[in-house]
Formats: sequence, C-alpha cells, structure tokens
Amino acid sequence: MLTKNRLKYYSSLLNKKNRTTENKFLVEGQKLIMEAIDSGYCCETILIHSQSVDENQDLIKQLNKKKIINEEVRSSDFVKLCDTKNPQGVIGVFQIKPQCEPTFENEKLIVAMESISDPGNVGTIIRNCDWFGVKNILLNPDCAEVYNPKVIRASAGSVFHLNIFEEKDFYNALKEQQRNGFVIICADLNGENLYTFNDKRKTILVLSNEANGPTDKLLEICDSKITIPKIGKAESLNVASASAVILSTLTKS
Repeated sequence: MLTKNRLKYYSSLLNKKNRTTENKFLVEGQKLIMEAIDSGYCCETILIHSQSVDENQDLIKQLNKKKIINEEVRSSDFVKLCDTKNPQGVIGVFQIKPQCEPTFENEKLIVAMESISDPGNVGTIIRNCDWFGVKNILLNPDCAEVYNPKVIRASAGSVFHLNIFEEKDFYNALKEQQRNGFVIICADLNGENLYTFNDKRKTILVLSNEANGPTDKLLEICDSKITIPKIGKAESLNVASASAVILSTLTKS
C-alpha cells in the first residue's frame, strides 16, 4: 500500500506547477497507459485500485513482462489520484520527455496553437493532427498544458505520438520558420475561402482562441488568412471542429 507521503506526492501531480517541477505526469486508464509505454515514455509505477485488480490481470501480466512496477491502492486513496468522476481503476506515473530542439526541414505542414486554453480543444486538435499525419505542433504559453489530464484524454493517446513544442517565445519561433521557407496561414472568420485557397509552399497553420480570434501580434506576421465558408446560421465553428475541416483540405495530395 502507498505511504501517505507517496500518495500526497503522486496526487500533487494533478497540479500543473508540480508536474513542471517534478517533470512527471499522471495517465488514467489502461489504453492510454499502454499508449504512453509503447511510445517510449518512462513509467515510474502503475497504481491499481484494489477492487480493479482482477479485471486488470492482462495489464498486470504485460507490466510484469516489461518489468514495470505495479502496486495496489485502496479505494479511499485511489480517488485522491483521479481527475475523473468515474475512475477507470488504473493510473500510471510517467516522466515527461525532455523537449528537443525543433527541426522541420522535411515537413510540409506544421500546426500551431495560439491561446487555446480549453484542454478538450487542445487534446482534440492534437488527435486531429495525428489522424491527418501532422507530426509537429507548436503551442504558445497561454495554451492548455500538454500533460493536463483532460488534454491527454481528449487526444486519445495522440499526445504520445507527436512532437509538441511549448514555445515561450512563440511569435519569434514562427518568424524563424518563415525565414526557413514556411508561410504562416491563420484561421480567421475574415479569411480567404479555404476551398479556393491554393498555396503549395511549406505551411504553418495557426489556430487561435475561438472567442477572441487571432491576436494583432499574430496577424502582423501571418502571410494569409483562411476561413471555412459559412452556409447555415451558426455564429462560428468550434476550433477543434474547424481544425479537422482545415486539415482535411490542406493535406489533400
């Protein structure tokens, strides 16, 4: 059983500040845990609800084969580690991978997010990028953090497959890629029709906060603006939904 100190330590990883300080994060659910392990993330331990041991025997066998520590946790302690109302009975403690220097020489399309603070939207956009073969994502500091449990769940594990860079100097990072031959395309309600837009150059697609739209700082450096033409009466599209439509069009061969 977990000691009080270890329980307090692991539960503190539900907080962004502690994840950053300790360089660790939590993953809930068997499928996501195996996605993280199979993607090369270092697992410190797997915590299994005492009432879920029997139903997780297959997982336990896999963990034992991989020599990954797994331990039983009583119900009253397990709930303190959970971010969900209906826990899945198993939680993994993982180390955050060090962020390497981005290299985009062979990339045709990169996605960047500006001030998208909703973790569900960030996670879904990451999932959409994975589906459409976009391997690299840039985030500005005002976006939801990559290892937020809600981001991980919304990404359905895609967060473990891609190169995601949290850029403190976001706009200069974009300008640097402009100098490297990329054009910056900004999704905006007042942009050019997505379906008639035609630019085959290397592209960074920037998606912004859906309530506020692109900032002036972004608009100053973008090369083009695109929009999904409106047919019905809805005021706008959710940014994650819009990302799927745009990526589907931009990745057509």
